[in-house]
Amino acid sequence: MKRRIDGGRLLDLTDGSLTAVSVLMDDETGLVLAIGTDLPSADEHIQLDGEVLLPGFVDLHVHLREPGFEAKETIATGARAAAAGGFTQIACMPNTRPPIDTPEAVRWVRGRAEEAGHCRVWPIACITSGQRGEDLTDFAALKAAGAIALSDDGRGVQHGGRMLRAMEEAARVGLPVAIHAEDETLSGNGVFDHGAALRLCVPEQPGEAESAMIARDLLLAERTGAHLHVCHVSTESAVALIRWAKARGVRVTAEVTPHHLLLSDEAIDRADPLYKVNPPLRGERDRLACLAGFLDGTLDVVATDHAPHTVEEKRRPLLEAPFGLVGIEIVFPLLYTHLVRTGRMSLSELVKRMSTRPAQAFGLPGGVLRPGGPADLTAVNLDEEREIDPEAFYSKGRNTPFRGWRAAGFSVLTVCGGRVVHRIERREAR
Repeated sequence: MKRRIDGGRLLDLTDGSLTAVSVLMDDETGLVLAIGTDLPSADEHIQLDGEVLLPGFVDLHVHLREPGFEAKETIATGARAAAAGGFTQIACMPNTRPPIDTPEAVRWVRGRAEEAGHCRVWPIACITSGQRGEDLTDFAALKAAGAIALSDDGRGVQHGGRMLRAMEEAARVGLPVAIHAEDETLSGNGVFDHGAALRLCVPEQPGEAESAMIARDLLLAERTGAHLHVCHVSTESAVALIRWAKARGVRVTAEVTPHHLLLSDEAIDRADPLYKVNPPLRGERDRLACLAGFLDGTLDVVATDHAPHTVEEKRRPLLEAPFGLVGIEIVFPLLYTHLVRTGRMSLSELVKRMSTRPAQAFGLPGGVLRPGGPADLTAVNLDEEREIDPEAFYSKGRNTPFRGWRAAGFSVLTVCGGRVVHRIERREAR
């Protein structure tokens, strides 16, 4: 079936200009056929009202929880939430039960995602069997099954010699290694950064636990030539280390989350598990360093680290509640409102960091919108502002500290492979 979108304005990622165009696409091939004016008729016409057309967003770090934790999220509900947030591609972490540490598990995730049909879901497989930090998985077999990267996210690989061997093998087979940087001998049972931990009399998770492991793995990446991807950077020293490594030519990419860009631990005025995330919200100096690193390109991409939990879990006492926030449905509105509208970043640069550069980082299709390319796009309303309401999320997760924040830039239409996977009629309420 051929579909044509009319009435949208295409963002030029080179000069930031907006041009009124139509987009013709084919869901059989999944490709864009043409972009322009006076295009041929189609089987279905979708009328927009001046919304801005962008390439579909790409998230390199989400937790879909299935198998094993379906009460928190499923592949279907997480992918549906991603589509609502304008995402057409997401990479899911392997810390499920059982973990995604075999080719069979990788193929199972891909099959479940295809059944759901909401967006492209790319499995990230474990570095070590069972995420126990001991025996390495079969990297070549995992790649052949469809894994796009390796990670023991949720835990860092604590043994340096084992991580060296992992990077050597990852370099050989050509897979990125995405690290959860946390030296557990330093982090212990810490939950908040120094300032909030001191104010609220709870255990501290020091920033050195993150930066020390990043320093180790940057050196290992330099030695082996492996592609190191640093997850959820949160400290000033981590940004400095990554900047140093890039200047030396180390093959490293890095991500930052919206919550580490917009929130510091000064927002935590009580022992509220909604603010409990790993790595924790840091001090204002660290937040500003992460923002500066994102603006200057040291931190390459935005990733949500979408981590849903049940309401009951997040209502437990702070030390018993799990780490994690959700955010895949609200990340673009938050960053558009607080970075683009405030003049800190151009719209085109934000879109590159959410579409083009993450696709390039992991060698994924798309990331740009052009004839002959994947028909992956989202249309966003930059004018209408509304309040963030977790009860309206498609995700099962409600655990966000951004409840009640006002933002603009919500997606009204998302198309993946030429198929409409999310659509909100103008002024439709949810």
